[in-house]
Amino acid sequence: MIVITAKFRALPEYADQWPQISHDFTQATRAEPGCKWYDWSRSLEDPTEYVLVEAFRDEQAGVAHVQSEHFKTAQQTLPRYLAETPKIINATVPQDDWSLLGELAVPPRA
Repeated sequence: MIVITAKFRALPEYADQWPQISHDFTQATRAEPGCKWYDWSRSLEDPTEYVLVEAFRDEQAGVAHVQSEHFKTAQQTLPRYLAETPKIINATVPQDDWSLLGELAVPPRA
């Protein structure tokens, strides 16, 4: 599985609108057969920063994503709303879903 974490810093005047600005791209990516998840979060410290956590089934699914029409459209439309080039961490991991964080295991509740 390919796991990607990226940080997007929106221009301040677009920060509150970023979910709507990226909506079509987000929905199209989530609909890709090889997409496992594609989730946005907003930084608690910096309201202009959004963190994207995404995963694709395998390298072929990642390639299909980057070659998709909606990705090409996003390359043309999204940068105008950003303050800087997004930062990314991209890793291939030998699993196919989330693992439990055993160090913070929640005990059974009555």
